[in-house]
Amino acid sequence: MRAIVITTTGGPEVLQLREVENPSIEDDEVLIHLEAAGVNRADTLQRKGMHPPPKGASPYPGLECSGIVEQVGRHVTRWKIGDQVCALLSGGGYAEKVAVPAGQVLPVPHGISLKDAASFPEVACTVWSTVFMMSRLSAGETFLIHGGSSGIGTFAIQIAKYFGVRIFVTAGSEEKLAFCKDLGADVGINYKTEDFVARVKEETGGQGVDVILDSVGGPYFQRNLNSLNVGGRLFIIGFQGGSVTEANLATLIARRLTVQGAGLRIRSPENKAEIVAEVEKNVWPAIVAGKVKPVVYKQFPLSEAAEAHRLLESSKHIGKILLLP
Repeated sequence: MRAIVITTTGGPEVLQLREVENPSIEDDEVLIHLEAAGVNRADTLQRKGMHPPPKGASPYPGLECSGIVEQVGRHVTRWKIGDQVCALLSGGGYAEKVAVPAGQVLPVPHGISLKDAASFPEVACTVWSTVFMMSRLSAGETFLIHGGSSGIGTFAIQIAKYFGVRIFVTAGSEEKLAFCKDLGADVGINYKTEDFVARVKEETGGQGVDVILDSVGGPYFQRNLNSLNVGGRLFIIGFQGGSVTEANLATLIARRLTVQGAGLRIRSPENKAEIVAEVEKNVWPAIVAGKVKPVVYKQFPLSEAAEAHRLLESSKHIGKILLLP
């Protein structure tokens, strides 16, 4: 099969399309012939040598895909050859075929194309496992999403709106903020021209929001704490601005705040299967109902993975970028 190989650590140009061995499957795995793969910021970190695949995972980048089941392991009962599926991966999505534990596979939601289904697994599992399973975001609460126009952001807006949450987003242009508003965001904040802390306080009568989803990290840490309501929860899923900071911890005690962080790729297959099952139960009905739609900005052939990374790193996109083998 053909796959994108990271020939050495570096810029997008190190991504090369090569002929490689077909993956073999374990008894509890399925082999998927890919229709599409999602491109995620974690893939760019892996390319730079900063986010290595977990032990035993495919060396090729790619954390989500859609396609058709081509082979099933001896212990797999739910899936059969020919099924149209999408899947959460530990790696290997930038390829024509990938082996994946059966518990990380999802049916393509009714009404969604096989191609567009590749845009859901990583964002759905990330947002559901953090904001809902751990931070317990619930109806009537307020929720600030940093990077509202990203793949994570565009999904988080829609699923939070579905569950009756008031949504605040930050983004870097008026075009991106308008897009977020169309998806369901209630308050848009241009982080280049506005202080998000002041705006959050203004819009909440001085109280702050209940939950924040953040991928900036260090530079936003204290400002995020200052933006939270009493009993508020900050969830950190990335460090795009750096991972080191200094903060006044008195804020945590004074307002009973909770700070959590988690990644998805490094979790055990058992934990991923639990998250995937929760996503199918809670998120898939919203997609089938048309309340959560795929937001795909651009598709590239697999051979142009470097171009896809350049676009992602430029942050000019809104929503997801896909690769088509």
